[in-house]
Amino acid sequence: MTLYSKLGPAIVLALGFAACNTSTNTTMKVTQQSDFPKPPVAAVNPSEFTEFGNKRVDNYFWLKDKSNPEVIDYLKAENAYSDTVMSSTKVLQDKLFAEMKGRIKEDDETVPQLYNGYYYYSRTEKGKQYRLNCRKKGNTTAPEEVMFDVNKMADGKKAFIFSYFAVSPDNKLAAYASNETGSFADFTLKVRDLSNKTDLSLKIEKVQSFEWANDSKTLFYTVGNEALRSWRVFRHVLGSTKADELMFEEPVEQFIVNLEKSKTNDFIFIRTGSFTTSEYHYLPASEPAGKFKVFIPRVKDVDYSVTHHKEKFFIKYKDRENLNGKVYEAPLNSFADRSTWKEVIAHNKDVKIDYIDVFDKYLAAQTRKNGLNEILILNLADGKTKTISFPEPVYTAAMSGTPEYTSANLRYRYTSLNRPNTVYDYNFAKNESVKLKEQEIPSGFNPDDYTVERVWATAADGVKVPMSVVYKKSLKKDGSNPALLYSYGSYGSSSDARFIANFYSLIDRGFVFAIAQIRGGSDMGEQWYEDGKLLKKKNTFTDFIACAEKLQADKYTSASKLAIMGGSAGGLLMGAVVNMRPDLFNTVVAQVPFVDVINTMLDESLPLTTQEYEEWGNPNVEEDYKYILSYSPYDNVKAQKYPSILCTAGLNDSQISYHEPAKFVAKLRTLKTDNNILLLHTNMESGHGGATGRFDALKEIAFQVAFILNRVGIGE
Repeated sequence: MTLYSKLGPAIVLALGFAACNTSTNTTMKVTQQSDFPKPPVAAVNPSEFTEFGNKRVDNYFWLKDKSNPEVIDYLKAENAYSDTVMSSTKVLQDKLFAEMKGRIKEDDETVPQLYNGYYYYSRTEKGKQYRLNCRKKGNTTAPEEVMFDVNKMADGKKAFIFSYFAVSPDNKLAAYASNETGSFADFTLKVRDLSNKTDLSLKIEKVQSFEWANDSKTLFYTVGNEALRSWRVFRHVLGSTKADELMFEEPVEQFIVNLEKSKTNDFIFIRTGSFTTSEYHYLPASEPAGKFKVFIPRVKDVDYSVTHHKEKFFIKYKDRENLNGKVYEAPLNSFADRSTWKEVIAHNKDVKIDYIDVFDKYLAAQTRKNGLNEILILNLADGKTKTISFPEPVYTAAMSGTPEYTSANLRYRYTSLNRPNTVYDYNFAKNESVKLKEQEIPSGFNPDDYTVERVWATAADGVKVPMSVVYKKSLKKDGSNPALLYSYGSYGSSSDARFIANFYSLIDRGFVFAIAQIRGGSDMGEQWYEDGKLLKKKNTFTDFIACAEKLQADKYTSASKLAIMGGSAGGLLMGAVVNMRPDLFNTVVAQVPFVDVINTMLDESLPLTTQEYEEWGNPNVEEDYKYILSYSPYDNVKAQKYPSILCTAGLNDSQISYHEPAKFVAKLRTLKTDNNILLLHTNMESGHGGATGRFDALKEIAFQVAFILNRVGIGE
């Protein structure tokens, strides 16, 4: 796992894949801020900054220092206030938690996947918070071997993240990364002897990715610097007394380094790149003592990836003239000569190539057309193509990783707003898909009870913006329904329509749920992303506003009943739109929001800031500075009425520091002119994703859903 961006997409409510039973609504009095004791007030301690002749006064800059006891005291006071305000919803929170837990098949397992002679899978056990990672040798009826019981590893720890593991080629060892902070970075690398399930003495800190060489004793790994940028590759030989050798160092601040191993197991690749430019280095996996060589030297705004086939390389290639990407094949021995490349998938302005996967006889490509997924299959023998297409108007389908190079099948997942997650194997030769498993829903769920629609809003500049919408068939579009509108809208990450179990606690209480596929994501192709970043970032916000207006104009809901939600960069979206159009919304849930944009982007000591210049702009450039400052949510809070707002934070958050939502709330408290509820709730033990145990996470989700229900007057 490599940390590619400060603000990885996160739908915090998206745990589980099921729906709840219909509940009967009870209306209740909607409380106001004046119904409770006065909220905490952060001390005003002005700090002054001047850039390009512009003077800024930041009264709450001091909240950045969590070593200051007064900061911790303030966060605890805000948590206590949140608990007080939400105390009347405790019964509702418990009910929601029971619903959400009831949708999950507690003792469940993933579909086994064959790799190097073993079938790998993970499973959960009733009442336990974490997964068990297991395998069976030779066939699925063989005795189970539990490699990692994460419940035991997490026992007694306030937070625990098990990132991922990689088994050595001889199947005897497993390297793995974990941490006890709940942070999405700064993992510790260890190696487990699978014969006795004990860890070796190896312990390497700040690791972000790793791969085995074919000798099963050499590990390559990447480490992060103080700003958490993965920038160096080291070689470690088990049992050696020599210091680990530095194999590669990336000096360019905008570039992040990651390790990959080819499906053929013939090569280890170093991928170094920014948001727009990349470069690969390669080393035969059977020659771990060798040196990495450049595959193709980097060229500005050329982003490529390399996939190895036993007879050739496949190169997914993107540049400014081919934004949606194309695919070439290149000879094994002369790939450096561009004249030897052959185009196998041409660029299409209407079809984006997300990524490719290679097999001995086929090439598979995950594509996106008109905001929906398709899977393209290329027969390498005859060059003919087939497409795995899907009948529903709104859905998500994705290749889910098939590790065996010679596999006759492609594993993929399918889901939609009212279709639980389903796993399929597509047989290349037969051109047929076989269902392997559909997510079991213990509480019961009938997709025919719901209507799914695709709705198009018209943005401020006339662009049509799609939304995916789901609601109960009995619902009447008369403007009286509560609704929740969600989106993300950054980094080219698409807000695909998929089955999100926990939102049915709202839908079955009469909510309309909508996902807006706004610019800044790549939902409609790579140009969609380009039109929502840098000096076009405000399109992201105005697209979302247009979607909110569309839901109200078409009588799905009204401003007095519309809640909105977004996390991380989606939290920036929440902050921006609530400053711009607070009249459109009743309730806002901003999960770990990126709201102090100008201060963060000016502080190069913070994690990954300089890498973000290609997303947000460089505030050391005056034009970029003025543009970022014009929408940065913290800097644009003003004296006006705001909706009810809940902001969440994580004290150990490596991507979005807790101080951003804390400062945002502190400033809102002094300037907002309404009597609506404003809460800050900080997880004092974890990071960007909140609580790490699956049931602890559900309790946080229940808290957020209860806040939304409470704000529209639904009491149970």
